[in-house]
Parts: sequence; structure tokens; C-alpha cells
Amino acid sequence: MFRTLLRNRRTAPVFIVLASILLHASFARAWGNEGHRIINRLAVANLPADAPAFLHSETAMQEIEYLGPEPDRWRSPAEAELSAAQAPEHFIDLEPADALGPLPRRRLDFEAAVFAAGQRPEKIGLQPWEATEVWERLKAALREYRHLAAAHQDTHAVEQVAIFYAGWLGHYVGDASQPLHTTIQYNGWTGPNPNGYTTDHKVHWQFEGPFVGANLHASDVQPRMTPVQVIDGDVFADYVTYLRQTSKYVEKVYQLEKAGGFEGQGTQESRDFTADRLAAGASKLRDMIASAWIQSGNPVPDPHTPAN
Repeated sequence: MFRTLLRNRRTAPVFIVLASILLHASFARAWGNEGHRIINRLAVANLPADAPAFLHSETAMQEIEYLGPEPDRWRSPAEAELSAAQAPEHFIDLEPADALGPLPRRRLDFEAAVFAAGQRPEKIGLQPWEATEVWERLKAALREYRHLAAAHQDTHAVEQVAIFYAGWLGHYVGDASQPLHTTIQYNGWTGPNPNGYTTDHKVHWQFEGPFVGANLHASDVQPRMTPVQVIDGDVFADYVTYLRQTSKYVEKVYQLEKAGGFEGQGTQESRDFTADRLAAGASKLRDMIASAWIQSGNPVPDPHTPAN
């Protein structure tokens, strides 16, 4: 919804834009409250045994679950500047992004390329950079936890920081498991439409919000989670691969919608598909938290070397 307003901001009367924000702000939330909470809770519940003990606690699980929808709580007209600044961090339209060339590792380099092409970053999205940056915050917090624990100092404060970062990260990782967060076809098919997919601006929220809330539970998702896969190399590159895998299912969402798959209880196929997508998000979040813990033990590069 926010992306539609951004794209039409030059032509839509101001009062219509404001009314649309007030009416629909609550519907611009990937996976809704329920889906994000499922993803975050299952990620923590399935962490490897060698993750820090504090992350295995019931308190941490409850806090990280609560934080799943947190960045959507920042998308309100009551905090207009915050909402506008962070809305692009929930998605990336891979079609226009890829048209600019290989995705650079750094956010500012991508933004510079977008501006140089006469476009706006907020219209294309900044999802992989936000996720990588929050992951690096988590890794830094876990490195500090290691230092304090090794020195037999109190770790409570840094544990709370790490829990917050893990929950915050979960929101974006969850967004990236939703195919409509990876494409220009994010809320109704645009352009040539030989298969007759819906052009109504409701498929996005219908899929990720009411349908998930009414039909999906953690018990449906848990059996579909993949085995732990620790990320040894470039986390940004791995995350972009994850986004591209998600994007392969864009047309599947439209096919299911066309068959009535998101109406009421939907179909077995639509429920299975949605559970698989939630499981993909929970599995990736678990892997990224586990990898942050492992990589937090790596030596820190010397900041004074020319490469740094």
C-alpha cells in the first residue's frame, strides 16, 4: 500500500493519500501479526544446542516472538517520517533492481546506482541491505557477549540487546519469505497478463494477513522446517540467494488466488504452500541467528589495514 502511494504521489490529491494511509496502514504488514510471530518463535525453538543458553530460554522466545511484527508497528501515520524512511526496507522489487546490474554489498552504493539511473530507492526497495545490517548488529552484540562472559562480567544487558536484534532481524527475514515482497507484481498483476491473474489491489494482504491468521498455526509449519544450515561465507550473498528463491513463487501466489485458494479456509494446496513459505522464513532466521553466533567468535579484522 505504501509503495502504491509512493508511486502515485505526484497525481493523487493529498487528501486522498492521507485518507488511504489512515484507512489502510494496518494492511501493509507482511505475514500479519500471526505469521511473523510464528516465524520468530519457531526460529528460536529450533536453534542448535550450541547457541547461547540465554537464547534458549522461554523469556527470550517470548520476547523474540513478540518482536516479529515490531517493524510493522513503526509504519503508522502517527510517525510519518519513520514510516516513510523504513517502508522500503520491507521489500525489494528484483526486476528493476537487477536491471541496474549486480546488487552491491553496501546500501549506499545501491542507492547511488539507483539515483544515477534517475530512479528512487524507496520505489525499488532496500530489503537485503536492511536485513544484512541488522544481522551484523546481532553478530556484534554476540561478540560483546562472548567478551563479557569470558571476563566473568555481567551479561544481562547485552543479552537483552541481542534478543532485540534477533527479533528485529526476524521481521525482515520473514518478509523475504513472502514472494510478493520480491517483485513489481506485489499487489495485483501489472502489464501483459495472458493468464488472467487478478489485478485487484487486495491479493497481497488477503494472502499474508487474513488467510494466515485464520488457517495457519505453528504446528502446521514446524514439520516443514529444513535442517540447520550454518552460513560460512558471505551473508549478504546468501541472503540475496534466499530472496531469489522466494521470488520463484510469485506466479504461484497468483495461480492460487485465481483458484480461490485464499478465500476462507482456502485449499489444501494453498495451506501447504503458505506453511512452506512460513517454514522457509523460520528456517532462514534460525540459520542466520546460529551463524551470527558462530561468526561472532571470529577474529575481528584490523581496522587500520588498507582493505578496511
